[in-house]
Amino acid sequence: MEVVSQRIDEYMSSRLGMDEETINRLRPRYWREYGTTMRGLLVEFQINPDDYLTYVHDFSVEEFLSPNEELNRVLACLPWRKIVFTNSPKEHAQQVLKALGVAHHFERIFDIKDSGYVGKPHRAAYQCLLDVLGVTAEKCITFDDSLPNLRVAGELGMVTVLVGSTEKVDGVDWAIPRIEESAEIVQCLKEMNAA
Repeated sequence: MEVVSQRIDEYMSSRLGMDEETINRLRPRYWREYGTTMRGLLVEFQINPDDYLTYVHDFSVEEFLSPNEELNRVLACLPWRKIVFTNSPKEHAQQVLKALGVAHHFERIFDIKDSGYVGKPHRAAYQCLLDVLGVTAEKCITFDDSLPNLRVAGELGMVTVLVGSTEKVDGVDWAIPRIEESAEIVQCLKEMNAA
């Protein structure tokens, strides 16, 4: 994510001619008002979203990621359909899954383009995903490291799991420090359903 953030700054500088002060002022505001920098740039500067996505994700993920056997085993044990829901382009998500060695576990990737360039945490993006999958929110569990994303998913009725935290926070059903610990959630849900 540090590389993506750096590439966003570079895009704003090279493509839009912004100085560092402007970038540092706009990016936090775009996160607050639009949910993503891209959405803010799309609304306020009418950027070409495909050009932005290509530029921002033009790096090799293999430099940062390697096969994750523990995650591979955990995903094999999860009994649900598995979908990647991402604000990145599909091609980037495919590279990440391939680098981690877990691509075969996922039925599909639902990317920012699939939702008409309106990404998480916008409610419309979640509703678009649910419509395409033909499921209700109550039948879904979502894992994310972003509280705003999880809170919207929870408001829709999804079970929510915050990844990267040891403490459960308001608006989230579960918290786990690492995605590899998601099997614990499965066990808890099984026990709750059995009770």
